[in-house]
Amino acid sequence: MCQDYGLEADFTNHGGAFGFRDQLQDSLGLKYISPKFMKNQIIKHASHQFVEGDVEHWWHDIVDRGIRTRFSDDLLWFVFVTEEYLEFTGDYSILDEKIPYLKGKPLEENEDEKYEEYKASNVYGTIYEHCKKAIEKSLNFGENGLPKIGSGDWNDGFSTVGNKGKGESVWLGFFLYNILDRWIPVCKKKNESELMEKYEKIKENIKRVLNTNGWDGRWFKRAFTDDGDVLGSIENEECRIDSISQSWSVLSNAGDNDKKYISMESLENHLLDKESGIIKLLDPPFDKGKLEPGYIKAYLPGVRENGGQYTHEYCSCGQFLANMLEIKPK
Repeated sequence: MCQDYGLEADFTNHGGAFGFRDQLQDSLGLKYISPKFMKNQIIKHASHQFVEGDVEHWWHDIVDRGIRTRFSDDLLWFVFVTEEYLEFTGDYSILDEKIPYLKGKPLEENEDEKYEEYKASNVYGTIYEHCKKAIEKSLNFGENGLPKIGSGDWNDGFSTVGNKGKGESVWLGFFLYNILDRWIPVCKKKNESELMEKYEKIKENIKRVLNTNGWDGRWFKRAFTDDGDVLGSIENEECRIDSISQSWSVLSNAGDNDKKYISMESLENHLLDKESGIIKLLDPPFDKGKLEPGYIKAYLPGVRENGGQYTHEYCSCGQFLANMLEIKPK
């Protein structure tokens, strides 16, 4: 199995842990040489989902300890990779594999995370049921009609954007739309017509909201904070534009046709650094402005999530962007 030993850009990661999101993403590329590896990764990750539907953000196998969090995207990557496996292999038998859920005390109201020993419960679910539980847990929308971001989404550094329970993620809206769009045919194979109808309505509403409340005039916003501030707006001093909202408006096919082209043009104009051969994650980076989005601001401007080209953030769309914009890193 792929394992995250924390060998990144600094010494803040104390390795040895399996990362829920990271290892699933790692397995995506391996489908071309070993679909079985990808299948085993999906099955392994299913055993790290709690009965309530959320998952461990990372864990240490050797001691059965992991961290339970309010990250909003981890559980959805499980569904995303399962969909990729189904579409690539046509092996729907994986959906009938039965895996136990984890048991553990849910997080308290004002608790963002907890590192604890978590054991397997005596409650089992098929991979199909694990995926459904992840989707249902994610259907948690805020006052702008977008999915709540919790204590972070794909950008882990947005740790205080929505940890009070109100902040929303525009990128997560695109991600959830794509997942529902691809899961509806799976529901059809399972003869769940009511669920198909339910997800179709939610999907179309997400698309409408993304193209209205999520649109900033020349590109898509990134998030709404607990306090009502906006990330990824032309009015911002910092984080005026964020790349993954733009790229996923195309990847998910949820962006209106004109908006997709306008937003990608804006990405090229504001985030493409041809001299350095990189596509910045966001710009301008957080530094001394009034926004307090979380620990992302502890990184120097242009480093890692704070405006750099952070590899983890680009594992599924970096090549797409590079090809589209015809850049070659030096």
